Amino acid sequence: MEFGITFKGFVSPDRARNLVRQAEAAGFTYCWFYDSHILWRESFVAMAMCMEHTTKMRFGPCVTNPNIRDWSLAASLYASLAHQSKGRFDIGLGRGDSSMRVMGKKPATIARLMEFTTKVKAMVRGDEVEYGECPEPVKLPWATGYELPVWIGAYGPKALAAAGEVGDGLILQIGDPALVKWFRDQAVAAGEATGRDMSNFKVQAAAPAYFGDMDYCIEHTKWFPAMVGNHVADIVEKYGADSGLVPKSLTDYIENRKGYDYSKHGQSDNPFLDFITEDIIKSFCVLGTVEDHITRIKDLEAAGTTQFNIYLDNGDEEEIIAKYGREIIPVFNGEK
Repeated sequence: MEFGITFKGFVSPDRARNLVRQAEAAGFTYCWFYDSHILWRESFVAMAMCMEHTTKMRFGPCVTNPNIRDWSLAASLYASLAHQSKGRFDIGLGRGDSSMRVMGKKPATIARLMEFTTKVKAMVRGDEVEYGECPEPVKLPWATGYELPVWIGAYGPKALAAAGEVGDGLILQIGDPALVKWFRDQAVAAGEATGRDMSNFKVQAAAPAYFGDMDYCIEHTKWFPAMVGNHVADIVEKYGADSGLVPKSLTDYIENRKGYDYSKHGQSDNPFLDFITEDIIKSFCVLGTVEDHITRIKDLEAAGTTQFNIYLDNGDEEEIIAKYGREIIPVFNGEK
């Protein structure tokens, strides 16, 4: 099991530098950043800074999208960061939920997401590539052959299939082992159907983690199911609540959802939190004692999770990293 952390762009530069140094020393191997350039500061600038304060930790956006940057610019950016970090760069990729919608634009289609994945990977590698917005072929003459790992964020059947068919990994913003398995199995099956070897396919469960009294933990993490519910609502709108394409546990919990404020995306002061129940928060997040965390992560591992990625958005970030480094990561590294 790998462990990661995720920052939003409101973390101060000084604190981000300190946190990544602490996290790397604690045994975390990934650091991810939200990529929504209007809501938060530009994430790739922060990644470049943090790379200079680490030696082993990998970095990437969680998640970027195909519509926010010209594809040649995206490829140049990714290849540059991979080069200067000596190969410590991945990307998480989605359709562009908050990044596009906060500007009144539509997220990318699944077909466009898949094309972006294959063509940007090719450009980063150094291949000559043609794509729709550019009338001439593009080739980065300085590319070094880097194979860019692309993790695709998905919930719906088409996005899950895309992750399995062209992605190197799957990002699931949820800490419920049964749901992780349900989504993961679809992505793996889609990849196997195309003849891909899925033995090294990675699965990330991204969710808040918090220690302490359960009521205290719930109060600090109730924003998260609202963010997940926003994605689920998109799928229900497209396929219907009774399609069988979304687990009933997910469709049931968004039944009383009234809306979502993208200007407060992933934040505790989002006004649309009334539909969130305690049981949903406990299911989606990793909360409670150290033993509770270990038990949940073991269940996630059994469900096919290869990385647990902590959204550090709730306060007490230094203490969360410290406890994981002292008492949880060593269990999964065979040190305890």
